[in-house]
Amino acid sequence: MKTMHVSILAALLAIAIPVAAQEAAGGLRYSITVTKFENRAGWHGQWDIGDAWGTVMTDMLNQTGRFIVLGETDMRGAALDEQDFAASGRTAGGNKAPVTGQMTPAQLLVKGAITHVQDDTAGGAGGVRIKGFKVGGGGGKGEVNATVYIVDSTTGQVLASTNVVGVSKKKAMNVGYGTGNWGAAFGGHKNDNVGKAVQAACAEAVEFLLGQLSNVPWTGSVVMTKGDKVYVNRGTREGVAVGQLFTVGEVEVIRDPDTGEVLDEDMTEIAALEVSQVKEKLSICSVTSGDAGAVSKGMAVHLR
Repeated sequence: MKTMHVSILAALLAIAIPVAAQEAAGGLRYSITVTKFENRAGWHGQWDIGDAWGTVMTDMLNQTGRFIVLGETDMRGAALDEQDFAASGRTAGGNKAPVTGQMTPAQLLVKGAITHVQDDTAGGAGGVRIKGFKVGGGGGKGEVNATVYIVDSTTGQVLASTNVVGVSKKKAMNVGYGTGNWGAAFGGHKNDNVGKAVQAACAEAVEFLLGQLSNVPWTGSVVMTKGDKVYVNRGTREGVAVGQLFTVGEVEVIRDPDTGEVLDEDMTEIAALEVSQVKEKLSICSVTSGDAGAVSKGMAVHLR
């Protein structure tokens, strides 16, 4: 397990880059959801630290522009319950009824545990807000330690893990990322030192997750072919842009005969694609080399 020692200020500044700027700089996006973090530290205050962690981290991930952020596990569970209720025939139905079969699946799961909380003060608001950042304020010291895992939802494997530490103390120039009004939902303690330490620890965790994306395969699938055009199930939502290059082909999954675990995937390339038109959830591609006639629905699409 790797322990990250990074500048919280640098992490927060990176996260604060507007989504439009992130998109302009490029970078394909992955669907991700955050599960409630277990409170193994035994800390209890006027707000639930596990719920607060999920809220803050979900917000920060969304603001990076690098993820398709899905609702936390309890929200998705509530959505499924509503869909089941609507499908039971006990509702009025109509256009407002939730439809089943359209939930976006998460490629990546973020989970973990809060392992240590130090709270030397009841905290205070104070401080000065500068361009979305809160500097200074509060008294005493708050510290939050957590272990964070990123999990592949297909295989259930832990892709990477780290320990993060968030600190907020009176004499330091504390930087608290502006994460909306989550404090109101958790007893108004967004600005106490533990609350600010949660935000700092989440910022460190998000920077770690961003650093892992280059190690996570980005894939799509052919949904239709029409003439010399190939339609791929990834669009602007996933960060695809005109001119993006893909490889399409047949993929053979190599499994461990003893456990059934996926060991690797081997693609036989059929053709090379270039994106000529992009919609929200769909890309229309032209074949630049290879056998266009051999490309068919269901084939895998990888980055070139």
